[in-house]
Amino acid sequence: MPKKFSQRTEDMRRALAQEAARIMDEHGIGDFLQAKRKAAGRLGVNDVAVLPKNIEIEAALRERQRLFGRDSHDYYLKEQRQIALDAMRLLTEFMPRLVGSVLTGTATKHSDINLHLFADRSETVAIRLLEIGVPHEFYERRVKMDADRSVNYPALRFEASGRTVNATVFPIDGIRQSPYSPVDGRPMRRADAREVADLVHNN
Repeated sequence: MPKKFSQRTEDMRRALAQEAARIMDEHGIGDFLQAKRKAAGRLGVNDVAVLPKNIEIEAALRERQRLFGRDSHDYYLKEQRQIALDAMRLLTEFMPRLVGSVLTGTATKHSDINLHLFADRSETVAIRLLEIGVPHEFYERRVKMDADRSVNYPALRFEASGRTVNATVFPIDGIRQSPYSPVDGRPMRRADAREVADLVHNN
């Protein structure tokens, strides 16, 4: 049976979600836990049981974007999706998929673009970026694959039209299993270039 909270607690959870959403929107923080902690600090909340779930914060972020600066949000989102599409077309041999807030529509003007690529070796992606003259850096990205398992995958970070693109490189058969979303714990939505093009031109 789901745990029931008092009205006061529910009001505090809602206030924390709204404050965390504001912090993410205005300060470019993409990590839900960091935003929660900052919100709790600002509102003087010490009880972790009161902290909202990520999905509650995402809902508050959507509402904030709808109420405040909708036109500017739509502008930045379309720009981010176009840049993502351009990057995907440059890396088409790696079956790129757009993921994260730029896909779901909750990206702020500070948000990075996140791609999933699929290759036998991450070095082949690096070679492709070198061929097209794109400076980049390697790092490791920890990805939650199911409820009990997280895996470190190679990733590359580069700039495209003034935006940061983070490209995580999965094995080729990794296209069959999408990682868990940090928002709702369900398999993460992935979109190919055709789907992203539709988003750019139809929204």
